[in-house]
This record gives sequence, structure tokens and C-alpha cells, in this order.
Amino acid sequence: MSSDVVLVLEAADFAAKKHKNQRRKDPEGTPYINHPLGVARILAHEAGITDVVVLQAALLHDTVEDTNTTFTEIEERFGEKVRSIVAEVTDDKSLPKEKRKELQIQHAPHCSYEAKLVKLADKLYNLRDLKSSTPAGWTEKRVEQYFIWASQVIAGLRGTNQTLEKSLDALFKERNILTG
Repeated sequence: MSSDVVLVLEAADFAAKKHKNQRRKDPEGTPYINHPLGVARILAHEAGITDVVVLQAALLHDTVEDTNTTFTEIEERFGEKVRSIVAEVTDDKSLPKEKRKELQIQHAPHCSYEAKLVKLADKLYNLRDLKSSTPAGWTEKRVEQYFIWASQVIAGLRGTNQTLEKSLDALFKERNILTG
């Protein structure tokens, strides 16, 4: 087995252990690990990304934000570059939700290329998820607001990956959301 495959599987294993007791907000309560696996799959399969560091960061992108994982732990296990990308896409949970959402919009244009790829794939996964299954307790208005907010984040990521951006634009078009 190639060393690149081993490195990606190590990150998948780490993420699976960290997210083991978490569930998605869909009515089925899908295991949370499906999300980072799906984000990495979008990058590899749809966008043709083969950069191991980007794929590891995709698998690990929610570990610090949503588990007891630290940035130091990410760096020790997966290196400084992976930690850096994960840090760029991690929200500060000590801030109110609205502030975190606003900061994502503001920070998107200033992210590294690698972080922009992870963010694009993350938003694409989440929007596809919302299209196929409304989370428990979400109204149609809340879904619509998420799409609008996601389009504002994506506006700051434009020019990163045409394939991912076209897929996102198709979802926005279905909902009649204008994109910049």
C-alpha cells in the first residue's frame, strides 16, 4: 500500500475515533463521520484533488471544532500544514453563531488555496445534504437562509476550483439564489 494511502487512512481513522459518538442532524441520525468522509470524497473523486495534505485536512476539518481534539494534537499527528488548513476552516465556538457565520464570509477570500478547497467541498456536501434531507427541527426558511449564507461564503472562494463551483452554482440555481 502506498504511503499516501496510509496517510489518508490514518486521518480517516483518527476522525472516525474522534467523531464516534456524534450524529448528523438529519432525521436518520447518520453517523457524523460520513460528513468528513464525504468532503474528502468530493475533493478526490469530483475535483480530482490528490494532495494528501488537503485530503487529510478534509477528513479532520471538524475535529477541533466539534470534538476534544486540539490543534497541537493535529500538528503532532499530521504535521504543521494539515494543522494550518484545519485552523483556517475551524470556527471559534466561543463566539455567537451569527458572529461565526459572518467571520466565515469575511475570512473566505483570505484563506489559503488548500483551505478554500476544503471549504468548497464542505459547503457542497452540506448543501447536497440539505437538499436531500431537512435536519430535524429546521424550517424551510432556515434551509433557505443556509443556502443564502453559503452562497455568500462561496463568493469569497471563487476562482479556486471550477468543478466544485459549477456544482455549487447548480444547487444555487435550483433554489433561485443569485451568486456573485
